[in-house]
Amino acid sequence: MKKKYFCTAFAAALLFAGFAFTACDDDDDNSAPGTKPTIKFENVIPTKNYVQSGTFAAVAPGQTTSFTFHAAKGQRLMFATMYSNSNDLFFAPENPGIQLFNDSGVPYTGIIADAVKLWDNGTRVNEQPGPDVNHPGVAQAGVVTEVKGTDSEGHNYLAASSLLQVSLTFDAAQSLFTCTISNISAGTANETPFSGGVFVVSNLLDGDLVMDKPFFSVDQKSGVELTKLAEAGNVDPLKSLVADQTGIITTLHGAIVVVYTGNTNPIYQLGQKDAQLGLAALAQRGDPAQLKASLEKVPQVRKIYTLTDTVLPGKSMECTYEAAANEKVAFATMFGYSNDWFFANGPELNALTKGEVTSKTVLLDDGTAVSQYPGAGNAQFVFGGTRMPEDKAISAVGDTFPVPAVDGIVKITIY
Repeated sequence: MKKKYFCTAFAAALLFAGFAFTACDDDDDNSAPGTKPTIKFENVIPTKNYVQSGTFAAVAPGQTTSFTFHAAKGQRLMFATMYSNSNDLFFAPENPGIQLFNDSGVPYTGIIADAVKLWDNGTRVNEQPGPDVNHPGVAQAGVVTEVKGTDSEGHNYLAASSLLQVSLTFDAAQSLFTCTISNISAGTANETPFSGGVFVVSNLLDGDLVMDKPFFSVDQKSGVELTKLAEAGNVDPLKSLVADQTGIITTLHGAIVVVYTGNTNPIYQLGQKDAQLGLAALAQRGDPAQLKASLEKVPQVRKIYTLTDTVLPGKSMECTYEAAANEKVAFATMFGYSNDWFFANGPELNALTKGEVTSKTVLLDDGTAVSQYPGAGNAQFVFGGTRMPEDKAISAVGDTFPVPAVDGIVKITIY
């Protein structure tokens, strides 16, 4: 006869301490109570402002340049390029950047109307724009302002959209945009080359942009790095600044902890296809309920514990489980900013193991959904995406994407 034990969840009370403690219901027989270790899942990945960044080439009048980037619903594209026939003017979208998808997750493609504006960096007195502008010119201590037809010295400018055109194409499978910048200033009163430029795609965390003013704030002094670009077309300082702020981030989403006997990990088998017991739901959506229900029918499984927390960077979740000396423990938790990746223990773990087990943890691809750039895939659950199915064996996540090492993302401890 089986009994169900329901433990109390203290998540709400402990969230203020930066972690959630949840001991979930389990199935067991009438065996004597065992030892009660606690397993803790910590998200240790550093929060970065941007998921991708890079540079693009200078553009002469009548010419174009293109660059590619991955993005998902809610993310924005920001870039900056110098109006070269000026002292310190630059083109850039308005903060927080170009919207790439509508609210339904449909990408914007084709020519993006009014994508950019013309800005005055505020660090040089504006001369009459043209090829004879003196560089660097006379210094001033101004702020970043939009040029709306005339600058502060009274020089005239066409609308930015009459000088620079932005168009986008989108590859849905890769969630990959190609952005083409066209210099359409040829023959106008404001004909000018564009310098090389810098672009970023903002990370999203808990539904919000990590950085909503990537390069500048209106009516505030410009940074040194943007100033080098706006005054001299030098991309290197801004490129280096944003490169240090660029990287993949993720949440941990849901978890399952299984106490079992025998020599077979009940959650997964490396090199074999998903057994369709519910691991896909955990790996794709962070939902362990189906896997728990399936494993309750497996004779070797003694107890099952589930967590449904979403763990942001710097936060954690933990669960106390009951086990005996002859039992083993297996765990899995979703790499939240993926299509179907999960962390799990690689080698077997004695259920009464104590200490950090991160070195025994691996990042795996469930093989049930096409993988996209982590944190920038429009088919990923975190962005409300629709899964693109595939049918492959469970495998270690490779180096297709610049994913940090496991110990740079999670810390898992049993105590």
